[in-house]
Amino acid sequence: MIQRDEWLAQRFEAARPRLQRVALRILGSPAESEDALQESWLRASRASTENVANLDGWLTTLVARVCLDALQRRKSRREEFTPQDPRREIASSAPGEHPEYEALHADAIGVALGVLLDTLAPAERVAFVLHDMFDVPFDDIAAIVGKSTEAARQLASRARRRVRGAAVDRDAATQQKDELVRAFFAASRAGNFGALLALLDPSVTARADAVVAAMPGTAAYWGGAVESGLPFARGADAVAKLFAGRARAALPAVLDGEPAGLWIHEGVKLVLFRFTTAGDRITAIELIGDPATLERSQRSQHE
Repeated sequence: MIQRDEWLAQRFEAARPRLQRVALRILGSPAESEDALQESWLRASRASTENVANLDGWLTTLVARVCLDALQRRKSRREEFTPQDPRREIASSAPGEHPEYEALHADAIGVALGVLLDTLAPAERVAFVLHDMFDVPFDDIAAIVGKSTEAARQLASRARRRVRGAAVDRDAATQQKDELVRAFFAASRAGNFGALLALLDPSVTARADAVVAAMPGTAAYWGGAVESGLPFARGADAVAKLFAGRARAALPAVLDGEPAGLWIHEGVKLVLFRFTTAGDRITAIELIGDPATLERSQRSQHE
């Protein structure tokens, strides 16, 4: 007869692939996800399972709670540093890892979505991942995050708006580009070099039109001469370094139905960021100050 501990271990191992996906999508870090599974097994092995009707659901809840605790600890570590402290970027990394490693191992959810998930509060992230990616009922999510069912529903809805916007009427390619653009600005504002590097194609270029090139202080701001139509930065490393910690005032925008970004100062549109993408990477960034193009652009309704 199989002993209880052996039976539970077998069930846990059978559920491990799914539990691992849950942990990886919530935490975004392979190393942290593995730690979360180990902690979850320790808690499961010490708990009573006699009255558990749905063991797989119970294990998923257990893993989600461990991951929520990990997210909250990560947030506390980040808040201990000043905004200028470079350790903020790696506060969530496991020993020996780097932001580049974290960004390049965002699993099947994609780098862009992984970066956007990092902008969510812990409870929002857990609610969004569990409901939208794993179909966990809001009643179960409410118990995990310690809120009412309606509050859990609102957490997921708020996270969905921040991550994906109202994507109902968008095709897959436009939605993927929108996630890339939003992730780019999130990583730029955070100064997250590793995430930017993962979002950019190795041969990416940054250019400016004649209006932007002629703006006072352009050369000083971008670290060198900027000529109309010519790349002032070339390659993922150079472009990531250029934009890390910048674009803080850029807002999501739309140009001719395509996701873009706008720099608006005192109610006036000054610069449009237009992106060219291929698959899940940004291949070109163009800074546009042309009045006619700015006039055609609009603030995104899905901010």
